[in-house]
Amino acid sequence: MARTEKDSMGEMQVPDDALYGASTQRAVINFPVSHEPVEEGMVKAYGLIKWAAARANGELGVVAKEKTNLIEKAAEEVYEGKLTEHFPVDVYQTGSGTSTNMNANEVIANRAALIAGVALDAPKDDKPVHPNDDVNQSQSSNDTFPTAMHIATGAALSDDLLPALEKLRDSLQAKATEFHGVLKIGRTHLMDATPVRLGQELGGFARQVDLSLVRANKALKAILELPLGGTAVGSGLNCHPEFPAKAIAFIAEKSGIDFVEAHDHFEAQAAKDALVECHGQLNTIATSLFKVANDIRLLGSGPRCAIGEISLPATQPGSSIMPGKVNPVMSEAVTMVCARVFGNQSTVTWSGANGHFELNVFMPVMIKAILESIRLLANVSEIFREKCVDGIVANEERCNELIEYSLSMVTSLAPVIGYDPATKIAKESVTTGRTVRELCLERLEELNITEEQLTSALDPATMAGG
Repeated sequence: MARTEKDSMGEMQVPDDALYGASTQRAVINFPVSHEPVEEGMVKAYGLIKWAAARANGELGVVAKEKTNLIEKAAEEVYEGKLTEHFPVDVYQTGSGTSTNMNANEVIANRAALIAGVALDAPKDDKPVHPNDDVNQSQSSNDTFPTAMHIATGAALSDDLLPALEKLRDSLQAKATEFHGVLKIGRTHLMDATPVRLGQELGGFARQVDLSLVRANKALKAILELPLGGTAVGSGLNCHPEFPAKAIAFIAEKSGIDFVEAHDHFEAQAAKDALVECHGQLNTIATSLFKVANDIRLLGSGPRCAIGEISLPATQPGSSIMPGKVNPVMSEAVTMVCARVFGNQSTVTWSGANGHFELNVFMPVMIKAILESIRLLANVSEIFREKCVDGIVANEERCNELIEYSLSMVTSLAPVIGYDPATKIAKESVTTGRTVRELCLERLEELNITEEQLTSALDPATMAGG
């Protein structure tokens, strides 16, 4: 069943129970590209924008109070995620996001009609709120869509990524403390180096995630300026001069994020540099997480025929043909997420660079990439912490074994016996397969050191420090 809706281009048949109207239906027909609608975070952000706009317009006397009351009620429902099913427009749409803006205008206008007791199929003139004249008053797609991008990004950073990173950092730091007494061989160039503490390695990972929190906060700070109030090109045409400040103050209050009016509306609408900067921080966070996950995967490799210094939790069978095989699947999930974020960085950079004159027309795909990156990083940080990091076990016997057989143990002997003799012992260790300690014990007199001096020089705890 369908009902007839009208817009400036004429009549359209719209599903009977849909809250959207003709403009949205045209977009649904025009853009069957990915069959993925805009992110729910954008829909909620639009609800907040329309709620704030109605309140500001009502206070300024621009829109009648009875209309703004209806708009506020309907917009609040959008903000609360109650009407998301009525936002079907594909993410690959008009580059300004006009289709999504009109989707919001129509949904809110029709929901306002229902709140007022007017049927959806009533004549347009009988409905209490007009999607353009009332819901969109003092706005344009060109300032609301980028404003929604900032709001949705800010909410995702605050609500999802920052808490997930905090928990992951704390788990890694707890493991660093737990493993402080475990000594192991260090590695540089993928080759044996001098000993370190397993806790030192895990502490380094924790610090990477701690710095990721700093970067996530920088990402949030980058998008605090909102372009709302610039309307079509940044000039604020058809917008009350007090509208931006009033509406943005309400948005900041409801979101709990310190959003402010853009310093320059022309910059804020024409350029998307703030969002490029924001995703640049996400890209760096992904870089850090990739290294952490990869190193943990390598430290647990084997478990018998490779490094095997730690054991990772077994979460699922690793092979359909090799019984008993367990793979580092959580690390693999992290590194795949990071690969996706790296790709999104290219999308965001290209999109930001291709703004033309007073408007960027890559905004829908840009925000899809940004919100996807935040969601994936937040989710994978949670599962990596819960299903991998918290269950890591140190294999102390293996750590001690590898320390003893490492050629780099000879490094601390060089200041005692000289660089050339130390090099000779290292080479002999390679050819004979015997340990540095064994070879030195056989030639204490030749090396002119005592057994006590040798034990002290080859103490891995002293070499590791800390």
